[in-house]
Amino acid sequence: MSELAGQTAGFGGGGRSVRLRIPAKPEYITLVRLALSGLAHLRPLDAETLGDLKLAVTEACSNSVRHGYGNGREGTVEVSYELQPDRLVVEVVDDGPGFDPDRPPVHGGDLSEGGLGIAIIKSVADEFEAGERPGGGGSRLRFVKFLGN
Repeated sequence: MSELAGQTAGFGGGGRSVRLRIPAKPEYITLVRLALSGLAHLRPLDAETLGDLKLAVTEACSNSVRHGYGNGREGTVEVSYELQPDRLVVEVVDDGPGFDPDRPPVHGGDLSEGGLGIAIIKSVADEFEAGERPGGGGSRLRFVKFLGN
């Protein structure tokens, strides 16, 4: 049976965090979106910002599921949100093979499915970084959205 875990903790400076570990299956990505909606009750976000953030985290998780655990490979995706007074930090981590976020997608010219996820996240986020998971192996994608008053 897969593990699903959530944790909430306070941070110095008025921040809060939520951490989720979901099975690397598309049907669990909804839980990640719901957690983000819950954070919007702690720090109200306008509908457009919330929609953009949901899209970005969905793309990040979908990339982990599709590319990190393709071919039926089992695993988990870890998502953490850190809500600070002026920003939301989102991090998505998996044990997949990793990727180069600066390499353009190869789809034979067909972008109807996939290939735009990183571009979408970069367009929504104010800060973006991607690379190897801390401790080696896997992928880590982190983005920050600055929140207005």
